[in-house]
Amino acid sequence: MKNTFICLAAVILLSTTVFAKELIQLPLEELARESVSPVFDINDSVRNRNIVTQKKYEGSVFYGWSLTEPIANVSKIGLSGYYHPSEDDAYGLMFIKNFSGVSYYAKQLFDQYKLDFTRAPSPEASLFFDYNLKAFYGKMSLSKNTVTNYHFFGSLAGGIIKYSHKTYPAIATGLGQKFYFNKKLSFRFDFRIFLNQAPIPFLKCEPGKHEGIKNSTADSCNEPAPKFSDFDERFTITSVIDLGISYLF
Repeated sequence: MKNTFICLAAVILLSTTVFAKELIQLPLEELARESVSPVFDINDSVRNRNIVTQKKYEGSVFYGWSLTEPIANVSKIGLSGYYHPSEDDAYGLMFIKNFSGVSYYAKQLFDQYKLDFTRAPSPEASLFFDYNLKAFYGKMSLSKNTVTNYHFFGSLAGGIIKYSHKTYPAIATGLGQKFYFNKKLSFRFDFRIFLNQAPIPFLKCEPGKHEGIKNSTADSCNEPAPKFSDFDERFTITSVIDLGISYLF
């Protein structure tokens, strides 16, 4: 019993000696500072951008597809040219040529009800001044070896739309995105909404007055075709998707 007490006392004394308090000194550069600059305050992502558009010209060719056009041909093709005064915006001109003919829906109406919409006025071409506000530039990696650069932007345009018999002022607004294959070539996607006055392609059949468009197979409206002035006008909203290729000069 006496030996056990002596061993316990020795353990307590030794453990006190081993865990004695010591003064530990660390280099000043390893100590935490009161404030540290956030990483996102360092604009490396801007300084290291791969695509530089400032003070450059850009040309584009695109195909357009109207989502809400019921009668006229929904396809169109266009050319555009832009100047980039800075990395934030761009100014340019768009020329759009509509395809002739009518939509697939209008062809069905002709086959079923003999409604000949080729006699109604349709859009032929458009010319717009377009402003692009580049909201942000970014990079994304789809694999370990490639990095895709892109721009996301908003657009606001004003111009004219020429129909078969008359020209109407119009405005358009939308969003777009460009994906770059390299520092010059890119794929461009635009979604725009056009607002303008336009003729109503539907004309009530009144024998002896507006002959040429039949409302049903029982009507007797045949020739001659109605005049373009016979068609009333209304405010029209049309949504369009543009897909194209752009090149920086």
